[in-house]
Amino acid sequence: MSHCLRLGALLLLEVMARVCDLCGKSPQFGHKISHAHNVTNRRWNVNLQSVRAIINGAHKRIRACTSCIRSGKVQKVA
Repeated sequence: MSHCLRLGALLLLEVMARVCDLCGKSPQFGHKISHAHNVTNRRWNVNLQSVRAIINGAHKRIRACTSCIRSGKVQKVA
């Protein structure tokens, strides 16, 4: 799920999507509304945590949202 941004032949940055590896939860988009009712775009990011988990019997580092961690969908490595 990672993408590389390239400028000519230079590799600038590796960007990963803010998506939970388990449930697929992704950022929500909406508007910020000021007291004067000026409307600008904003986004609510998912609270992702990097967790070492047991996936198919192997230890793997995944990015899981806190709701998946709290609900027990992630079996952490001891």
